[in-house]
Amino acid sequence: MTNDGVQVEERNAKPTLWVPGFRLFFTARATSLLGDAALPVAITAAMLQAGYGISGVGYGLAAQLAPFAGFMIFGGVLSDRLGARRLMIFADFVRLAVQLILAALLLTGKPHLWVILALLAMLGTAGALFQPGVASVTPRLASDVQRANATLRIAESSTVVFGPAVAGGLLALMQPAAVMAFDALTFGASGCCLLLLRLAPLPETDGPKGSLRSDLVVGWREFVARRWLWQVVAVWTLFQLGSWGPTLTLTNGILVDRLGASTFGLVMSAMGLGSVLGGVIAIKLRPTRPLRAATIAMLGYVLIPLSSTFDLSAPMLGAFYCVGGASMAFWGVMFHTSVQTHIPVQFLGRVHAYDAAGSLMMKPVGQALAGPVAGVVGAVQLLHFATGTGIVVCLVLLLLPAVRNLSGTSVGDTYAH
Repeated sequence: MTNDGVQVEERNAKPTLWVPGFRLFFTARATSLLGDAALPVAITAAMLQAGYGISGVGYGLAAQLAPFAGFMIFGGVLSDRLGARRLMIFADFVRLAVQLILAALLLTGKPHLWVILALLAMLGTAGALFQPGVASVTPRLASDVQRANATLRIAESSTVVFGPAVAGGLLALMQPAAVMAFDALTFGASGCCLLLLRLAPLPETDGPKGSLRSDLVVGWREFVARRWLWQVVAVWTLFQLGSWGPTLTLTNGILVDRLGASTFGLVMSAMGLGSVLGGVIAIKLRPTRPLRAATIAMLGYVLIPLSSTFDLSAPMLGAFYCVGGASMAFWGVMFHTSVQTHIPVQFLGRVHAYDAAGSLMMKPVGQALAGPVAGVVGAVQLLHFATGTGIVVCLVLLLLPAVRNLSGTSVGDTYAH
């Protein structure tokens, strides 16, 4: 049967993922993620073409990322207050317009640096408005939230592999403006899919009614009320600072110097393939204690920083990176499914925003400190530290009762009903 255009499964029927609403949402996410994956290539090419050099590339990437992190929490409040779908559509069409303007400026001459940075900041702000809605829309469409998250994770992993490749192919044939225009079209396609999407309304009595400040307070209260959630986020700041941030910064430079750019690209593609496999595994496995299983799986991540410290062949490195990518993807699916099935859907936008902001805030710090610290202690030694930090993080999560004992939710017990 249907409810406001969204197909709903009978509680006793076998859950079906690919209902019309989820198909539209999946298409919107896949195209939007493709644009996100191609965007760093587009920014890099645009800055270099405009003559602003490597420093300009850094400014451009920071101008896009900083507002994304800074406005995420407010995006969560607006998502719950105005409606996730509505805000996501607005964000997509803002990104469409901004990137078309950037493409036009690049075609007609050399735009001023401040103009490019301002437009990129608008892109990051729109992304912050879009992201919180992803968490609250998924459980309203899918009878099987874990399978839905795994499927979306597979799409994300695939775009990480193919997005830069598509952007690189366009650059080989055309100007950077063409990559910007391609990115714009992906966001336009996402917005059109979301326009066609219909969601059953949330109960009005549960929706946010107060001021913006009171909505922020309610979101924070819902976040800290879940001990398992704030404990994961707190531990994850250590992971980003001491492990993932330095790993992202150092392994790229080490492997490019050792293997060359093309071979390094193949190794990174192997990690993307591993992420796809991790999503497939997450579709099949349904542990009764999802965060416990995910944390054990995350131990495979440490193969990424550890293997980069040894003079291994490209195929061997690719195998280790593949395992690491699968481990991180499995963790991501289990964690997001836990959030979406243990928190009331009317609060998901705000809670997800606090989760995302808290989990990511130390990543750029870890990346920024990696170079100077490696200059003092050595890159290999710092990657060994990143490996140890990754192991410690997993052990700490397993020692926290609220995390390791969190139960899973049955397939049928979701908000799609």
